[in-house]
Amino acid sequence: MTNADPASMPEGQALLDAVGTAFARLRPRTRQAPVDPPASPKNLKRNLVLNLVDEARATGTEMTVGGLAAHLLVDPSVASRMVSDCISHGYLVRAASQQDGRRTVLHLTEEGAALLDRFRRQQRQAFEYITRDWPDAERLEFARLLLKYADSTARLPAPGAVDGPPLPPVT
Repeated sequence: MTNADPASMPEGQALLDAVGTAFARLRPRTRQAPVDPPASPKNLKRNLVLNLVDEARATGTEMTVGGLAAHLLVDPSVASRMVSDCISHGYLVRAASQQDGRRTVLHLTEEGAALLDRFRRQQRQAFEYITRDWPDAERLEFARLLLKYADSTARLPAPGAVDGPPLPPVT
């Protein structure tokens, strides 16, 4: 028997081919999991914004409206409306950049941090509900691999950048 790469086997190819469809189903179906309090579509957008601002803070970088637009792959006017919503509800504030005083950057408020914590609790509730009939070992292994996958996205080139390794061929 050979030590062939499992991904090159027909079963492995079929599994990898199914990933795209699985990603497409994840968000709408995950929203069906009962969480307390229920998440609204508006809060899902706020969650995206607050997470990106918090991630920038955690990595020692600054987030701007333009940076949000690039990360979310939306028009700057869309990102601006999303930020304005978060500011009007007290979740974000604008401040002068400490690196370049001509730029305006975004910071979480205490209310924004509390809302982000609530979103994270809801996401854990959804994860635990969806995987409630999984063996603990599988649930924890999937959580570990999901975090590894999410961390690997940090190595992707910034939106709009052309550097990085070539894309793998589509078969």
